[in-house]
Amino acid sequence: MKLNTPLNLFILLFLCLFTQATAQTLRVGAAVRVITPDPLLPVSGGIGTPKPSMEKKGDLFARAMVFEQGNTRFAIVNVDNLGWTSVLGNKSRALIKGIAPENILIGATHTHSAPDAYGFPDATGKNYADLKYLDRCVQQIADAVNEAIMKLEPAALKVNVEEAKGKIAYNYYAPALYDPRCGVIQAIATTGARQGKAIATLVNYAIHPEVIGSGRGILSPDLCGPLYSRIEAQAGGVALFMNGAQGGMVTADTRLEFGKEGQSSQKEANTWEECIRIGELLADEALRIINKAPVLDAPSIYCTSKMIDLPVDSEMMRYILTNSPLKYEYKKPNTVSTQLNLLNIGPAQILTVPGEALPNVGYYVKRHMATKLPFLFGLTNDAFGYMLAKVDYNSFKRYDYVTRTSLGEMTAEIYMDQALQLIQASPKPVLK
Repeated sequence: MKLNTPLNLFILLFLCLFTQATAQTLRVGAAVRVITPDPLLPVSGGIGTPKPSMEKKGDLFARAMVFEQGNTRFAIVNVDNLGWTSVLGNKSRALIKGIAPENILIGATHTHSAPDAYGFPDATGKNYADLKYLDRCVQQIADAVNEAIMKLEPAALKVNVEEAKGKIAYNYYAPALYDPRCGVIQAIATTGARQGKAIATLVNYAIHPEVIGSGRGILSPDLCGPLYSRIEAQAGGVALFMNGAQGGMVTADTRLEFGKEGQSSQKEANTWEECIRIGELLADEALRIINKAPVLDAPSIYCTSKMIDLPVDSEMMRYILTNSPLKYEYKKPNTVSTQLNLLNIGPAQILTVPGEALPNVGYYVKRHMATKLPFLFGLTNDAFGYMLAKVDYNSFKRYDYVTRTSLGEMTAEIYMDQALQLIQASPKPVLK
């Protein structure tokens, strides 16, 4: 039989189109692991000695969402902790099969009620991190991603960004200076028994989950726990939370009354009930925002990364990095290297931030992104303290703390420059 007969040409064309369509099908999978320590461990809200915990309010989790299309595959992971360094992240990446290490994004929710994952040393060099617990978390993170890979299934997407309404967050230093936009990505199964149902819903919002804090004797995911529960009860699937540019100091709005900037904690509701209120309100707002978005049946995805160097000018940060039992590696003297990722997911563009960028830094980067649906994943791939523009660094008394806990004056400047270069070098998201 000749290959150029009409029937054979039709079959050949069909096979080519079928192969191409199959190769470009978006597939998404999600999985969860509990990382609550048993027995409970002291909790860390930052630099200083962790405080003993006597009870827990909700579990701590590692939550993973994997995307695949053709030869592109990447993972997004959130960890309920104050911060999650690349030292720990790279250990998980080495245990994950089927995804290039640089395509695995691991971000901390920034709860202030979880065990120390930095290994903060005190003045004598002693640290209080439980390394066996951290090793278990490393394995659990890898297990969550590996399971998500096994669960990959054809999916459509819904993507949207809008202002979240209600009493959720504010800037403790200047109440209105924060980003109220909430970005949401939802993957929906397109085949099988779960067709039309959510596989996963990712929420991106800038806020300090510090309602409970580290001094109450309570271990908790803070407001993130009620957010997960509410979304999963209402939409199904797995819920994830990726923080944003919440530095200096975008925190949960627990104020009992609106008053002067930086009002005292006696006028705040720092309770588990307030975690539930804020977490469920943010979840409801995220679902409101995503429910009005159109279903994208054939979205495209893209992932790239680059390493950037950040000088460590702060003596305190040098001390922490040098004396931590995690054993940070310096490729250059007093310089840390960290991974910056850019993702396109349908019409959305995502950039990672290796720390707590102040809102103006976040706004600047978002304004230059090639989309009307910008996402910033803060405290992702690393968590190197606050990132403030050089004109803000050590400029106001209000910024004394964020200056002391920053790598240095040029941290945000280098980040913004490198982020914009990455945006320019990358394809634009498909705006459909």
